[in-house]
Amino acid sequence: MARAGDKRQTSADLTHEAQKMSSKPTDIRAVGSELFFLPITTRVPLKFGSGTMTEVTCARVRIWVEGEAGRTAEGWGETPLSVQWAWPSQLSFDEREQTLKEFCRRVTKDFAQFGVAGHPFEISHLFQEEVLPSLLRQMNQQRPGSEAMPWLAALICYSAFDLALHDAYGQIHQCPVFETFTGKFMSRDLSSYLTPADPDVSFAGKHPRDFLLPQRRDRLTAWHLVGGLDPLESSELTDQSPDDGYPVLLKDWIRTDGLKCLKVKLRGTDSNWDYERLVNVGRIGQSSGVEWLSADFNCTVQTPGYVIEILDRLQREHLAIYRQVLYVEQPFPYELEDHRIDVRGVSARKKLFLDESAHNWQCVRLGRELGWTGVALKTCKTLTGALLSACWAKAHGLSLMVQDLTNPMLAQIPHLLLAAHVDTLMGVETNSMQFYPDASRPEAEVHPGIYQRRRGEVDLSSICGPGFGYRLSETKRSLPPPAARSGHSQTAEQK
Repeated sequence: MARAGDKRQTSADLTHEAQKMSSKPTDIRAVGSELFFLPITTRVPLKFGSGTMTEVTCARVRIWVEGEAGRTAEGWGETPLSVQWAWPSQLSFDEREQTLKEFCRRVTKDFAQFGVAGHPFEISHLFQEEVLPSLLRQMNQQRPGSEAMPWLAALICYSAFDLALHDAYGQIHQCPVFETFTGKFMSRDLSSYLTPADPDVSFAGKHPRDFLLPQRRDRLTAWHLVGGLDPLESSELTDQSPDDGYPVLLKDWIRTDGLKCLKVKLRGTDSNWDYERLVNVGRIGQSSGVEWLSADFNCTVQTPGYVIEILDRLQREHLAIYRQVLYVEQPFPYELEDHRIDVRGVSARKKLFLDESAHNWQCVRLGRELGWTGVALKTCKTLTGALLSACWAKAHGLSLMVQDLTNPMLAQIPHLLLAAHVDTLMGVETNSMQFYPDASRPEAEVHPGIYQRRRGEVDLSSICGPGFGYRLSETKRSLPPPAARSGHSQTAEQK
């Protein structure tokens, strides 16, 4: 990786790191960026933890890049700015969402001016290490007296830029993104990024492609999300329940989509409610051919005993349902370093997956020390970071899943591609079709199999071509005016 002629020095460390990189003829650098906000309203509320989502704004990003001999290309990335998940707080939704939007605007400017050349993996990792933290500090310093925006929220905002850069690289070299994670394209191997925890593990001479499946899977088992407010029986329907042609009751979803896997959102603060919810969902699932359950406590549990008591009671009273629980997801608070809870009592019973706490591979390493046995990957924490976590986890024997942020539109495609390339424990969580199916209509005309679930699966076979295989030229979506633009003055036709 080589430093291009950007006069702005983010830090001495950044310059030092850039100088250590060797250059390749395949290197690119970002020369411009553009940001769009796409608002979406849910058809039914999504309850998780202490928050309820009824609307979300997707940040869509276009990046222009320049390669050897002045060749240029553009790439696209997108992520939902899921405020309640990224930033649980007593602050108003509007204040938090406006802060995330402003942060996206600031990243738009700084990313276009970054000026470092290399593989997207190398560029994005350096930006996350050297620029993103300072941007977050500046943002929070300019909001004195208000609650600080958390790192997870910053990662979500930045992830759209990370994805767009990877897409642009695939476009300029006319190859799929996941084929670029090799020594042919990357200047540094994984030993430059990862430190092993076991003496028999080495990352020297290895690249992310070495930890991916030899061939992507075009069909993935789909996990359906049973939210805390989702009605299970007809007696729970109200005047506000939608009548829009899509299922509402769990049994109807299972029958329509042929579901085999259900992820159950729990409260984590009411053990009786959580237990009964698991039992009720389990019974409905068993009567309808569901094979697997997972339990998601959404970071609200304070002690392992809470989860252990529920699991042990389930084993005593409903053994068949207990056996169907494939794993437990993130019961404990977000910040792992501040809450170093020994979780071996839980993981001795069921696989225990980090999610919100897995900000990076260092958090995964700490989680393993504390007894966690799996990692839930999310593209909303950047594809670059997800791959680093996946490689470290797989090298150390941890299980992998790819979890959803209720990804619609373009955000769904890299999300599913990640799951199709890593060896997940069981398929992929995908639930945007439950909460805002109409939001993805233009994309679904091109990729019908990834915005609906049939026979309990999603079908990725329509994803083809360079980059992420969006096939944007075939997608009839109009975008709003840009919310921010920086760098490259080219104004290509909006797709």
